[in-house]
Amino acid sequence: ESYRWLENMRQSTTLLGDPERLVHIGDRENDIYEFFCETQALGTHFLVRTCVDRLAGDGGHTIADEMSETTVQGTPRITIGKDDHADIELRYRRIQVLPPIGKQKRYPSLSLTILHARESGTPEGRPPIDWRLITDLPVTTPDEAIEKLDWYAQRWKIELFHKILKSGCRAEDARLRTAERLANLIAIFCILSWRLFWMTMINRAAPDASPRLILTDVEITLIDHLAASRRNEPPGRTLSDYLTQIARLGGYLARAHDPPPGNIVIWRGWSRLMDIKIGANVSRNICG
Repeated sequence: ESYRWLENMRQSTTLLGDPERLVHIGDRENDIYEFFCETQALGTHFLVRTCVDRLAGDGGHTIADEMSETTVQGTPRITIGKDDHADIELRYRRIQVLPPIGKQKRYPSLSLTILHARESGTPEGRPPIDWRLITDLPVTTPDEAIEKLDWYAQRWKIELFHKILKSGCRAEDARLRTAERLANLIAIFCILSWRLFWMTMINRAAPDASPRLILTDVEITLIDHLAASRRNEPPGRTLSDYLTQIARLGGYLARAHDPPPGNIVIWRGWSRLMDIKIGANVSRNICG
């Protein structure tokens, strides 16, 4: 299984194009030494949150031992959500990291950057930030360290994108037999997944924008007809109004205190809207 995973990663990287610009970002499940070595063999890079205190230097101490001797090299303030901020103590250091004891004959030691971002103080209503990241990329200034933190902070959005790709588009259920056909299918699914994810995010970032930012005139007309068929349904005016109608097709209740619709109900509603659109086109062609 491990060999298959590494081989799949090798093939997927080849399909993506220029590997030197590719950075694999992963959570603690990706803290695997074989993964570090494989990304470098492919000419790519990685940025992973650590869960293992690995041997370092000459093998007589660990990463944590070396990082405990590293002074604070920056204290940036970062924004969390709309109204929350966090003051971060930033430490980073280039360290010679050793493979696990049982694998030292199979894998070389690696020169990697350890980045530790720890929130000072105790925030209310959430756990303090305490990120320990490991990467093969160089970090020599606080600005470069903050850049890597920003990259890792995008991981949740990346996971949501892949959730749409797997759960919505059902990419893993494809039964195509050649790599070329599978690559073409995934390319189409990626465009569709990105659009649905973008629709969900733009609804939160610019709810008062014009619906024509994301919808065609035909789609707007269809949604208007669907809204008119409901009792006491006010006509839509903003992007948020129309996306709420799409989400309602996917099971969103749109109650007063409900949070904005998420990716799943947007996906279900969009899929149903496309079925309605196809039906309307067929009916128009038959009747016309």
